[in-house]
Amino acid sequence: MRLWSLVYIIVCLKLNKIMKSFVIKNLPRFQLTLRSSFLYTNYRPSSRFSVSTRLFTTGATYIRRGKATAEQTHKRAAVNSNDVIRIRNKKNRGLVVSLNDTVSNILATEADSVTDVIIVGAGVSGAALAHTLGKARRRVHVIERDLSEQDRIVGELLQPGGYLKLIELGLEDCVKKIDAQRVLGYVLFKDGKHTKLSYPLETFDSDVAGRSFHNGRFVQRMREKAATLSNVRLEQGTVTSLLEENGTIKGVQYRTKEGNELRSFASLTIVCDGCFSNLRRILCKPKVDRPSTFVGLVLENCELPFANHGHVVLADPSPILMYPISSSEVRCLVDVPGQKVTPIANGEMAKYLKTRVAPQVPTEVREAFITAVEKGNIRTMPNRSMPADPIPTPGALLLGDAFNMRHPLTGGGMTVALADIVVLRDLLKPIRNLNDKEALSKYIESFYTLRKPVASTINTLADALYKVFLASSDEARMEMREACFDYLSLGGVCSSGPVALLSGLNPRPLSLVLHFFAVAIYAVGRLMLQFPSIKSFWLAARIISSATSIIFPIIKAEGVRQMFFPRTIAAIYRTPPSQ
Repeated sequence: MRLWSLVYIIVCLKLNKIMKSFVIKNLPRFQLTLRSSFLYTNYRPSSRFSVSTRLFTTGATYIRRGKATAEQTHKRAAVNSNDVIRIRNKKNRGLVVSLNDTVSNILATEADSVTDVIIVGAGVSGAALAHTLGKARRRVHVIERDLSEQDRIVGELLQPGGYLKLIELGLEDCVKKIDAQRVLGYVLFKDGKHTKLSYPLETFDSDVAGRSFHNGRFVQRMREKAATLSNVRLEQGTVTSLLEENGTIKGVQYRTKEGNELRSFASLTIVCDGCFSNLRRILCKPKVDRPSTFVGLVLENCELPFANHGHVVLADPSPILMYPISSSEVRCLVDVPGQKVTPIANGEMAKYLKTRVAPQVPTEVREAFITAVEKGNIRTMPNRSMPADPIPTPGALLLGDAFNMRHPLTGGGMTVALADIVVLRDLLKPIRNLNDKEALSKYIESFYTLRKPVASTINTLADALYKVFLASSDEARMEMREACFDYLSLGGVCSSGPVALLSGLNPRPLSLVLHFFAVAIYAVGRLMLQFPSIKSFWLAARIISSATSIIFPIIKAEGVRQMFFPRTIAAIYRTPPSQ
């Protein structure tokens, strides 16, 4: 018995020594956990602690928080970025835990009741949405990375359908006093021939037309108009993460221009921070394609062959787009296929533009084009295409280019964004209180279907038309390209129909598909009018195959059921949450 007692004592002493060394070794970690638990929750220090989980490597972060007291919620202070420990692993891709041990030094917060909607980004989508929700008496907090006037080479052409949405939102005066130019249609150039395609505006007021302008001036006008509303607050800052609790987005964490880390909470967070969004991976399944890059120039004191029209040159290897952006400037965008672009710094790009592109632009603007190249102000912008594939998340929503992109050849991005804002405004109109995030999320799921007529028509047309307009070594593709130009040159419904689709005036996906395959059948018919042969039959089959391979993947990505059978989707019949 004494022997067993001695063994028992030795084992206990050994275990005590091991536990003591373990506790001492890990004491900072335990203290960190306890502090975190006290700072972010009302519970006793147990197993709960505050962390933020970096889900992806893009910088987007979820931050989980406990329910804060009213005193904690109103504390306003800053936390230094050096007081954060980031622990990376394969599962979480990083944990963030505050080391501060006083409540006064926690990230500054705002009371949940102060803000109804947080808008991340104040570009075209964010500024227009802020004004729209502000007019609906929502308390809006807009956080934009840079509130100075931006200088972009895209987002400068607003289609007539987009202008109608601008009128519907009460923002039509934002295209005034910025030297915006009226756009009445397009002119296509190919192999020395041209065809004029006018917008079908006969049934609209005389003011309705497309508009082209400097993007920065247009955005600043919308920001200024939104800021005139007392319940809209614009703030310069960079949103670094979304705050999440039990699967619901509660707000955002952001860094001010002074470098302070702050938090803001609201019933609904809408992310519309553009094509380079770091937050989209949390709220959607991004499948971004980068088919080409735009090389941008400004042609000064230059008159286009056809006033008040966009000019599209079906060049080799890809289209060239020109349109006025002021009374004395013309934007020229040269599409370069692929993801690799010729370097600008060493002069290779300038050489490419002068030797390969300049001979293909209309003679009336060739001299101005070469002058602009020699001046050296050459800029590039990668073109992106991304179908909308949302992850419905209570308390949050994606909008604009952060949510959905298409090739900018047809200038449809702003039209889609403004149409989405109109749909969202109408959905939120009957809801006074946005606090029931679960019910609101289920109700807003109808947004993803109701937006489809406009969005899917413009998206599909833009991506399909770009592929048709590309030069190719494939004979079937080249026949399709030639047939498209000739089909549009026929006039009547053959030109007004496709232009109505492109302009957003007739957002009907079925009409788009019919016109697209009419071009393919027209190409086949021209082959059959000649003496039929086995070769021509084989080429005709390849043309049909090529047409289907272009448009069907785009339709599949957009969603066949949502595009053509939206009434079969139960979400559109949901009623607003009871107040």
